[in-house]
Amino acid sequence: MGLLYVVPTPVGNLDDMTFRAVKVLKEADFILAEDTRTSGVLLKHFDISNRLMSHHKFNEHGTTASVVERLKAGATAALISDAGTPGISDPGFFLVREAVNAGITVQCLPGATAFVPALVSSGLPCDRFCFEGFLPQKKGRATRLEALKAETRTMIFYESPYRVLKTLQQLAEAFGEDRQASACREISKIHEESVRGTLAELAAHFKATEPRGEFVIVVAGRDEKAAKKQHGKERQDEP
Repeated sequence: MGLLYVVPTPVGNLDDMTFRAVKVLKEADFILAEDTRTSGVLLKHFDISNRLMSHHKFNEHGTTASVVERLKAGATAALISDAGTPGISDPGFFLVREAVNAGITVQCLPGATAFVPALVSSGLPCDRFCFEGFLPQKKGRATRLEALKAETRTMIFYESPYRVLKTLQQLAEAFGEDRQASACREISKIHEESVRGTLAELAAHFKATEPRGEFVIVVAGRDEKAAKKQHGKERQDEP
């Protein structure tokens, strides 16, 4: 049996690449990339010339079977995405699942992912949190927000600059305008910025200032004491 490495790549600064990640990519028989053009720039920077194969959400169901067969035959593959850790709001889960089901060893290297620095630098509790990634764009969006109203853990969302204002406004409507939050953009890049305050304040800021770059929105969970108090009131109101 071969070996599948899941290799995180920098979300911004190329210096965030680990020595081990470079070593694994240089030694792999082939590299699976979300976008070969984007990954080609990264590999050239680190003088990595291994064979690069396209593996993204539009073709992964078609390519996974042949990749698994090569792994079963003893090949070593490395899976990367455009930025961050594959499988975290990026392609990767399907291949990893099929490799595991085939008895192939899968190792995920520690490394870059956008939500961890955004969470830690937010100033909000990070001992317990839930990662929500991208909210549904249309169908199921309101339902998902409704389901999160009672969430007491810190919540983490990914968002594009084109929808961040709308998302902040919808979060304010769902959780209350005074809920504390942080919007972190361009993580590990030159123009990295974190804007902290209430959801209403964040929405006002990005209404006045055009959002740029990819965003991680971190929102405080519902106050547990208030949640327990509300739960007790609801029980008292029951017939």
